[in-house]
Amino acid sequence: MQSANVLLKKIVRSSVLPFAARHGMKKDLFPLSRTLSLSLCLKQDNSCNPSEKLDLDAWKKVMKSGLQEEVSETVSERKELSTLAAAREILEMWRLAGRSVPENISEEQLKTFMECPSKSAKKKYLKYLHLKELYKKNDKRKLDDKRERRLERSSKTDETRRNSFVCLWANCMDRAYSWRVAQSMIFGQPLVFDMSYEKDMSVREVANTVRQMVLSEACNRRSVDPFHIHFCNFKDDSLYHKEFIKHYREAWGKLLITVTDQCYTDIFPKDKLIYLTADSPKVMKTFDHDKIYIVGSMVDRSIKTGVSLAQAKRLGLETAALPLEKYLLWNTGAKNLTLDQMMHILLTLKDTGDWKKALEFVPKRKYFGFVSKPVHELKKTLNLINTLKLGKRQEEVRKQFAKNYSKKLTQK
Repeated sequence: MQSANVLLKKIVRSSVLPFAARHGMKKDLFPLSRTLSLSLCLKQDNSCNPSEKLDLDAWKKVMKSGLQEEVSETVSERKELSTLAAAREILEMWRLAGRSVPENISEEQLKTFMECPSKSAKKKYLKYLHLKELYKKNDKRKLDDKRERRLERSSKTDETRRNSFVCLWANCMDRAYSWRVAQSMIFGQPLVFDMSYEKDMSVREVANTVRQMVLSEACNRRSVDPFHIHFCNFKDDSLYHKEFIKHYREAWGKLLITVTDQCYTDIFPKDKLIYLTADSPKVMKTFDHDKIYIVGSMVDRSIKTGVSLAQAKRLGLETAALPLEKYLLWNTGAKNLTLDQMMHILLTLKDTGDWKKALEFVPKRKYFGFVSKPVHELKKTLNLINTLKLGKRQEEVRKQFAKNYSKKLTQK
């Protein structure tokens, strides 16, 4: 019977208890094992010794102690986590209060903080961590500043190289332009600006005239085949001179142009001079490279018609007007152009001889488009557009057409 009891213990320990330990069934197997042992003892004439019962109780105590150790380990872990969270909250409160506490702290550093024996030791440890964090931030800031300085230095070097290249290119191009203008002063075709209209303009109109002439000189200097510009009838004490000095300053005496107080009729022969004016009855057909064209240096805001034409007739010069109506479907408005627009048109005619390319510099608000039909048909369409713009009714247009038609019949 003793051997049977020992065999039963071995079977229970070898099979049931490991399975219960893996799957968490230790508490349920205690009564099962005990009932098995007791039932075997009772079947074998109830001859179990009290020492074997004591062995089962001890075994039960051992198993319970293992469970208590596991429960105590989980409880200790929970307590440790709760204490860490409490310590983090305390550190956050100290940091908000203005104490020297690091912003980021790891779990290991927090554990060492909790293990400090005294409050002063905890403060010293936190101050050490705070200073360490500050040193790291300072090193990172220095590295960032160094990187930014390096990038700025590289961008500045690139910009200086680019600017030096641009300046070198600009200087070379200025020398080339100046060389062309210097050649035009010897071999180029003259272009005269008549500076005798100061008395016909206000101070503001003179300033606008000089501004347009500055643009004309810059356009001429950058062209492939520039004109030899002459400022005739130019006086040193005039408003023209004062405005030119305001624009050019020290460069006024270095301009590659001819400035004279003489009249153009005293410098050039009259048979070669052509005065360009919008009031001329003669229309310019082609650009003549052997002629010398004269442009009146005037901005006429009040549109005083016939001023430049009277000047040309008084001197007995030939006049011409640009063929604006021949190539452009002109809108309502005066046919006066600015001086820089005239310079662009004359330079394009001199280089290409194409009127369409030259007249592209006329402001587009002044015309509807280039002529592509016979002129009489275009005039009809223009009259129709003007009538529609004026807002006339259809009956009035029909009446006017009937009147014109009846007049034609009576004339025949």
